[in-house]
Amino acid sequence: MRAFCCASAILDQNPTNPRLQPHPGPRREVLSMPSSKTTTPYRSLSTSTSCNRSRGSPPQPLSSSSSPSNNATAENGRRSMRRSATLESLCGLSSFRESQMLFADQHGISGILFKWVNYGRGWRPRWFVLKEGVLSYYKIHGSHKIIVNEETEKGSKVIGEVSMRRMSRNGNSQSRQRIPVGEIHLKVASIRESKSDDKKFSIYTGTKRVHLRAETREDRVKWMEALQAVKEMFPRISNSDYFVPMDNGVAVSTEKLRQRLLDEGVSEDAIQESEDIMRDEFSGLHKHLVVLKQRQLLLIDTLRQLETEKVDLEDTVVNESQRQWKEQGASPRLRQDKCSEGSASNSDEHDRYDAAETDEDDNAFFDTRDFLSSSSFRSNGSDHHQSPLDSDDEESVDSEDVDPLISHVGSNYPYVRRRKKLPDPVEKEKGISLWSMIKDNIGKDLTKVCLPVYFNEPISSLQKCFEELEYSYLLDRAYEWGKQGNSLMRILNIAAFAVSGYASTDGRHCKPFNPLLGETYEADYPDKGLRFFSEKVSHHPMVVACHCEGRGWKFWADSNLKSKFWGRSIQLDPVGALTLEFDDGEIFQWSKVTTSIYNLILGKLYCDHYGTMRIDGNREYSCKLKFKEQSIIDRNPHQVQGVVQDKNGKTVATLFGKWDESMHFMNGDGSGKGKGSELQLLWKRSKPPKYQTRYNFSRFAITLNELSPELKEKLPPTDSRLRPDQRCLENGEYDMANAEKLRLEQRQRQARTMQERGWKPRWFTKDKGSGTYRYIGGYWEARKKGSWESCPDIFGKVPTEQTFD
Repeated sequence: MRAFCCASAILDQNPTNPRLQPHPGPRREVLSMPSSKTTTPYRSLSTSTSCNRSRGSPPQPLSSSSSPSNNATAENGRRSMRRSATLESLCGLSSFRESQMLFADQHGISGILFKWVNYGRGWRPRWFVLKEGVLSYYKIHGSHKIIVNEETEKGSKVIGEVSMRRMSRNGNSQSRQRIPVGEIHLKVASIRESKSDDKKFSIYTGTKRVHLRAETREDRVKWMEALQAVKEMFPRISNSDYFVPMDNGVAVSTEKLRQRLLDEGVSEDAIQESEDIMRDEFSGLHKHLVVLKQRQLLLIDTLRQLETEKVDLEDTVVNESQRQWKEQGASPRLRQDKCSEGSASNSDEHDRYDAAETDEDDNAFFDTRDFLSSSSFRSNGSDHHQSPLDSDDEESVDSEDVDPLISHVGSNYPYVRRRKKLPDPVEKEKGISLWSMIKDNIGKDLTKVCLPVYFNEPISSLQKCFEELEYSYLLDRAYEWGKQGNSLMRILNIAAFAVSGYASTDGRHCKPFNPLLGETYEADYPDKGLRFFSEKVSHHPMVVACHCEGRGWKFWADSNLKSKFWGRSIQLDPVGALTLEFDDGEIFQWSKVTTSIYNLILGKLYCDHYGTMRIDGNREYSCKLKFKEQSIIDRNPHQVQGVVQDKNGKTVATLFGKWDESMHFMNGDGSGKGKGSELQLLWKRSKPPKYQTRYNFSRFAITLNELSPELKEKLPPTDSRLRPDQRCLENGEYDMANAEKLRLEQRQRQARTMQERGWKPRWFTKDKGSGTYRYIGGYWEARKKGSWESCPDIFGKVPTEQTFD
């Protein structure tokens, strides 16, 4: 609210009035001001027109032959000039140009701009109205569209020929109630032109960036000039400067009234009575004004608090963004999205539309804790943590964030050299689209349609289970903390481990191979101090069971997914529990959260994990983690928050972080009060590999399907590394991979019949009490002996004489 809002007096038009005298100085072209009864095309302040006049030129006199309507229009124009002059004198505007822009802002500047919505809808036209420092926009298509014509835009400035044509088409249409789709307050916004496109510009509100495009370059110039000029009229100053405190000691003079009544011959008693009546009325009016003023000040105080919070929030975001950019330098994180071709190629160099916006401007989650001084909340590709157990020997070990009490964990593990890149492809990859595949299979039996291997990554779901144990050193630390009697640090490391399993899903747009019934996978990693084994134990429903043994702990799980298809997305709800048992008898159990994959048909493919994960222990502590669902306009996704509670329900620690970056914890309830309440690092994602792959594999994932001659001699014929279609895909033999995939899927269709005939898994059995699959042992002993007689060659040719009912 401005200081002139309380002013009602109109200054005299006497040319001798010094307040209305033209200021000396050079001639400047200004924006001509229409009356409130007309709609005028917007003319740039920097463009010279015949209707413009200089600051020092007086208004042109009206013709004596003007019609009554013209006289009314002229009278409105003179009133507008007087109002503008009054505002200039009251507000101290530096120039008449500013007063005219203020007038235009009060009556509105409108027109069509194209707003970026999302990857699916692209640029959509919206009707924008700039008025009183607020830029509002409305839909002009669909059921919620507004009508724009000469009547609705009366008195406003209209920018652009396309806007004028839009108004002329709706000349006789009835106007509807205007409900803006969104509003942008310029007072707390920053405006920036595009460097790569002379029609685009963007407005940053502090929490999101709105991308706009004008019809022509000239229209962008006009919009930028208007927005910048209006923004300058609303500087960030204290609201206390807007109003002068009211003087309660207001004196009322009745001398003129007394003199007038005496001249009329009124008696002294009547004069005294009139003065008393006037004083009483004025006193009542003054008290009423005081009450209104108090209410106004309360409202102003509330608005000041809200504005202060918003300005502080914007400053924090801007400063954090600038700090991140300086730290990143010229090497931002490389992201390869070759599996999805929906990225916008016409965006600015630094304005990739990574956070698409909806028309309804939903309230995006914004957490100020993301801007704590900890480096874990920086999305910096060069700021990944190198774990002590990382498999890449070319990277230095960073253990500055490890507590000295457990710094020895993993130090006695042997070094094993593993591959750091996938084999170079033999063939050139062929492009394929989902639409062409659907078109080519119209009328065919869908159960016999084989998806091309281009939609797969060269690992199976069995290997994907082991990938979630990439940061198994967290379980080693948890075991060590428990040995030292620190149960709180044990469950904190377990919580970080539960979150770290999702880090590998970031940017992974291809699906793993569906294992065959009875297919297995082993992982003997002495450099991580563990041995892992998994087997597909059921085909309908598809269930994968795994078992892992580390130093002082055992981990087992079985997983089954229930899927829901929503048209443009698919929702995956995991079924099953993950169990961790330490040698000292302490057991923890938890379940996974929901995963959704979006933009399956059109747009940029991405996945998100959301829901509540509860980690229940059989002793002192339990943990609850909340994975926040990503909004389509959320610029700070993948957030995870949680608390650790004791048996009495008291919160003893709080966790913060992101499932694709890092996890930190703070003792207590997260308020930052008390001893030891500083933020401490638990886990940080490892650095990306030196050799990027189109599958966006991590360093650890690159090693999962590695097959050396020595290892091949020890593996059973059911191991995923021996699967031919998966091996051909890794080698880049795409035609052979497609042929083998089709052959194996035809064989896999017989698995249900095998299961109905009583087929049982070789290495796991179903526990009747809990319903979960438990490892029965014997695999590593058979591996040592090389005894695989009980393991069939599931990847070989099916005998033609073998039939199934």
